[in-house]
Amino acid sequence: MVIIFRIIEPAYLLFFNKPLFIFWHPVLNKLNEADKTILRREFPFYLNLSDKKKGYFEHRVKCFIDHYNFDGKDIEVIQEMKLIIAGTYIMLTFGMRTYLLELFENIIIYPSVYYSTINQEYHKGEYNPRMKSVVFSWEDFLSGHQTKDNINLGLHEFTHVLHFYSRKSSDAGAVIFYDEFTEIEKYFDEEHLRNKLKEKQYFREYAYTNKFEFLAVILEHFFETPEIFKKEFPELYENVKAMINFKE
Repeated sequence: MVIIFRIIEPAYLLFFNKPLFIFWHPVLNKLNEADKTILRREFPFYLNLSDKKKGYFEHRVKCFIDHYNFDGKDIEVIQEMKLIIAGTYIMLTFGMRTYLLELFENIIIYPSVYYSTINQEYHKGEYNPRMKSVVFSWEDFLSGHQTKDNINLGLHEFTHVLHFYSRKSSDAGAVIFYDEFTEIEKYFDEEHLRNKLKEKQYFREYAYTNKFEFLAVILEHFFETPEIFKKEFPELYENVKAMINFKE
């Protein structure tokens, strides 16, 4: 069975540019009603899912919370914080079969901006592959989550994780992510395309720092203002949609 799957999926990827299947959860982990109430309040994405896929979303949120270590620095990490962080990640990776990645183990949370001894600068968030940690200022994470200003710290840093994953793994989701990113790169590399993006002033200037930040910023926009994104840059929107196997 495994051998057949390994033969079939590469061909399926080639023709359809998506995994052979996404969800395989014979037994679903459950959230209590209080936790589900928080998801309903905080995630329109979750509310718009079918009942069956709501179950998959809840299962993945529960698995994420159980799988990773949450470490508060001068802040108590309560269940609601875990749910909002997990929900953000699961929303981003919902089109991928493999979502619990070994590229990070810790979610480190500070109350607000924190001082990094690595580069002697203050940060709002970062992904540190060497320490296998994703770090957030909770103040900035929550602000990004609650507003639709195309600045979403959670989506931004978790996109960095996925980008790193796409360069290290041969998993179907990683292959698709990497292939679509090579298409997206042209909007950064080719001057005439980059200038068209800049003329619209839709993406903030930070997007043009480097390709890594460009990718993270466009994923923020994809989830926060998808209607505008799709209208202004339909081809780029479709690349991003395919990259994370997003279903509208």
